[in-house]
Amino acid sequence: MRGVTIETSNVSKRRRSSILEAQTTTIMDSPSVVVKFKINYEQTKHLAAGHAVNSDAISAGGHIWRINFYPHGAQETPEEGRDNPSIFLELLRKSRNTWVKAIFTTSIKNKDGKAFKFESSWSFPSERYFDILQLFQFGSHTDMVNNYVEDGHIKFVCTIVVLQSNSVIPVPLSNIGKHMGTLLDSMDGMDVSFVIGGETFHAHRFVLAARSPVFKAELFGSMVEATTMTPITLHEIAPATFKLMLQFMYTDALPGDEELGNTPIKTLWDLLAAADRYALDRLKLLCAQKLWEDVSVDTVASTLACAKMYNCPELKDMCIDFFAEANNFKAAVLTDGFAKLVQQFPSIISELRERIGT
Repeated sequence: MRGVTIETSNVSKRRRSSILEAQTTTIMDSPSVVVKFKINYEQTKHLAAGHAVNSDAISAGGHIWRINFYPHGAQETPEEGRDNPSIFLELLRKSRNTWVKAIFTTSIKNKDGKAFKFESSWSFPSERYFDILQLFQFGSHTDMVNNYVEDGHIKFVCTIVVLQSNSVIPVPLSNIGKHMGTLLDSMDGMDVSFVIGGETFHAHRFVLAARSPVFKAELFGSMVEATTMTPITLHEIAPATFKLMLQFMYTDALPGDEELGNTPIKTLWDLLAAADRYALDRLKLLCAQKLWEDVSVDTVASTLACAKMYNCPELKDMCIDFFAEANNFKAAVLTDGFAKLVQQFPSIISELRERIGT
């Protein structure tokens, strides 16, 4: 989609703070961030078409960005009275005079808890200092209120991924993950093995040590003599989970949907637990994001329990926010997962009351 240049009019600082109630930015790595923000949609009725609610400045890929949400449409004179809420990604400042290519994704849930994901990409040209990428129009203002606004609020989860900056000499994308994955598929140079549930897995100790401080301590610390020739028996992890974790450690990629099996949510829970056990922080956040995309009133309690048990505050906060919506709470508390959550973590009741305000 071609970029559209729009004059962005900020609301006053005091009014903006009452509309944009919360913003959380999680840095996945240097070129990518996840931004979660909550808007008091009731307050936007004071805004005219062409006026945006702006996020705080966001750093990704060495550039400065901003997300602009237009509750009543981006154009000051909508055609035939159309009033289309829209969300945009704006490049505020580039780190150097080059082209910038980015992927912008947003996820939003309707009142039934079903997630909708929209994605767009575009190259921001260097000859223009400001450029804006339109991601999506949400139909009419009435459609937005009827389908997405819950208790007067609307929440977005946005991801900005900066792919590359074009330069005089084009540099191909990194293929180290592909090469490392090939290394895992072969037996060349493998010098450590693990026995899990009767299955044996072979690997390279230097790769594991480089990726995980836990493996580094075990393979090159006090256990080094014992692990040089003897296979290591691991407990409390399933063979299928260990296989997926190994794939990530070599390729830095989350397994595809087809690799998650017939119970993908349970597989992601187990993989997040393994990521916590072996200090694979990126894998943990990737699992958390995948779980959040599929959360529902039936799974949110179990997902929250997983987030608390395996120290994932990002996923925990999002699950509690999900509970804080009245309709979600009324349905989720009736599930078996909620009963188990309260039994396992009694303090969660206080946390939910504090967030819900009851």
